[in-house]
Amino acid sequence: MYKAIILPFAQLDIKESASWYNKQQKGLGKRFTAQIREKIRFIQKNPNTVFTRYQNTKTAVVDVFPFMIHFSVVDADKLIIISAVFHTSLNPTNWKNR
Repeated sequence: MYKAIILPFAQLDIKESASWYNKQQKGLGKRFTAQIREKIRFIQKNPNTVFTRYQNTKTAVVDVFPFMIHFSVVDADKLIIISAVFHTSLNPTNWKNR
């Protein structure tokens, strides 16, 4: 299994989105973060089955919630580097400017 490293901007993406969901409905933010964790575990086990979307960046669609996890794979070190967790309606080039 690959080790996942979640960069600070991606951690902030998750935190802000979970907070927004909790404001919409109590407990929904917790469900959101559980889905994110589940998808990260899938990526850790199957990193090269996920579609490469931009150069060396892969994206995985989160189940239930309209979000994509943007990450790169370092096979030599068995690492997954998560750079962003964006709502699918947002412009994906925004994370490239970080």
